[in-house]
Amino acid sequence: MNFFDRVNLSVSQDALHASFGLSMIAFGYLSSAYSWTYALMQIPAGVLLDRWGVRRVGCISTLLWSVASFGAAVSSGIAGFFGARFLLGVGESPTFPANAKAIGYWFPESERSLATAITDAAAKFSTAIGVPFLGLLLLRFGWRWSFAATGLISLFYFLLFYRTYYNPSADQALSDEERQFMMQGQVQPEGAVNATRGASLGYLLRQPKVYGLGLGWGAYNYCFYLLLTWLPSYLSFSLHVDLLHSVLYTSVPWLFATLTDLVVGGWLVDACIRRGCDASRVRQTVLVVGTGFGLGILGAARAHSPLTALIWISLSLGGLAAAAPVAWTVPSLIAPRESVGRLGGIANFCGQLGAVSAPIVTGYVASITHAFTSAFVAATAILLLGIAGYIFLLSRIEPIPEP
Repeated sequence: MNFFDRVNLSVSQDALHASFGLSMIAFGYLSSAYSWTYALMQIPAGVLLDRWGVRRVGCISTLLWSVASFGAAVSSGIAGFFGARFLLGVGESPTFPANAKAIGYWFPESERSLATAITDAAAKFSTAIGVPFLGLLLLRFGWRWSFAATGLISLFYFLLFYRTYYNPSADQALSDEERQFMMQGQVQPEGAVNATRGASLGYLLRQPKVYGLGLGWGAYNYCFYLLLTWLPSYLSFSLHVDLLHSVLYTSVPWLFATLTDLVVGGWLVDACIRRGCDASRVRQTVLVVGTGFGLGILGAARAHSPLTALIWISLSLGGLAAAAPVAWTVPSLIAPRESVGRLGGIANFCGQLGAVSAPIVTGYVASITHAFTSAFVAATAILLLGIAGYIFLLSRIEPIPEP
């Protein structure tokens, strides 16, 4: 549901240009507006999750992002659109830290990678189906109806989440046998919800592992959001593909990313760990090699046909998608007790710095050079920095000492 909201804007550039005279540079700023408030809210969202819990924060945030989608649908100008995107960033800010916290509570370590991969792959799959679905909806009914549709879908998700999600301690259907299985698998223990418990932000910010995770996640998100916001425009602007075909072609690399996310980042990691392989080494290998495949975006910089571009972008997104669920298991594996929300918030804040800058930088570069080559080269350099963070700062994936 989150990513339906996020990709809605990427397919609406031409329609918004026709309605409001939106330039490529202005579109870059509008695409990043969501990430401004999303980034600023990451650490507060982590604190709120550790204080109030996944269920309460999740319900409030879902209502906020539903309102934001409807707000975009009725916007009469760019100012209103910016306001709707700011609210969307606030509403969706707890989602991924909440996923990390909930998965830590519910899943043994040997199952955590696949559980995280399912949630993360859903983001890729929703982009794969969301871009063509929302693009066709836009072509048939106009951009306002495509935003209203995401608002309705979000309301449906709110009802689903409210009826189904509970922490293990509050789930009446959980048997004693299941609780024992979970505890033996070293799920994150639940403590009484208390903001004074857990490691402080200051303590976490003194840990090299936190910076390694933040660098890697920032690099991942820079490349991810470059493609999330600009891929349809890149295909139409640089390779002269019409809007209908560009939204259909866009789904190809996202479908491939869904597959690698589930198979490599999820199933393969858990299977290797269950067979006795060193868990830290398995996860570290997938993080580094997967992010290394992300460097394939450099090949798209010199592509002269849609087919060649899609092959390189599929390799890039596929590698990044394989690494993503592993990166999201790291907070629940290294965080001190009752600090997963905070650590997840710090990691996602670093990621959102990439998400903020990628659409803006790409908008300027494409407008000035009339090409995306330099934007893809910049993404390559940033990914190299992220790989270095994983190797030299995050290093072995093991718990940070309790404060």
